[in-house]
Amino acid sequence: MTAAIFKTFSALLTYPTKELQEATGAMSESLDSERALANVDRAPLYDLIEEIATGDLYDLQERYLLLFDRTRSLSLHLFEHVHGESRDRGQAMIDLKNLYEKNGLAMSAAELPDFLPLFLEFLSTQSRAEACALLAQPAHVLAALAERLKKRGSSYEAVFRALVALAGTKPGEIEASTFAGAPDSEPNDLAALDAEWEDEPVIFGPGASNCKDEIVARVRAGRRPASGLQPPASIGPRTIITTSPARRS
Repeated sequence: MTAAIFKTFSALLTYPTKELQEATGAMSESLDSERALANVDRAPLYDLIEEIATGDLYDLQERYLLLFDRTRSLSLHLFEHVHGESRDRGQAMIDLKNLYEKNGLAMSAAELPDFLPLFLEFLSTQSRAEACALLAQPAHVLAALAERLKKRGSSYEAVFRALVALAGTKPGEIEASTFAGAPDSEPNDLAALDAEWEDEPVIFGPGASNCKDEIVARVRAGRRPASGLQPPASIGPRTIITTSPARRS
């Protein structure tokens, strides 16, 4: 597995720009050289890259905003799906930011640690074993997001399928079922979206405490320090990925 593949996935999940369109050639080359992905996971990624390369930029941007900014259940901030707005989220953010900084990844003041593209950028700086160990922890979240994107017929599903495949772990049935049962409003249902952002954030259900994933365990453990993603021992102090959905005007 090459570091470039995580950079490619990070780019694919960022807001479309002219610069991103111009970089699609390099993305395809990165995909060509990645042997850790099976053809069944690789082919849909080429389709997404082609869409970004040839699509109308304004249409691409509108699609991105409808999916990832206006739909809470598709948020690219991992802890939105784990901690919601609970106080645990703040500590998780601090932990993850410390992990990044300890490993030499500088963040701007406007960035939140649990933003998935940023997390993937961080993984590109780690060894294959460390990157896979970290990626495996939110695998159930990534798998559920893939299912929700599939329901919408979105080509972005391909990125999440590929990430789960690279993680090398199969999300547990408990995590997948509880996550899949959470509210999932359509982007154009404005009334449902307003209610979704106003209500208490959804966290995992009763069975979640039995799963092996560290993130879900932390949600259930109110007295313990929050840490949605626990890094491998070789990385150092425990740190977590945390971010609240950034909105564009």
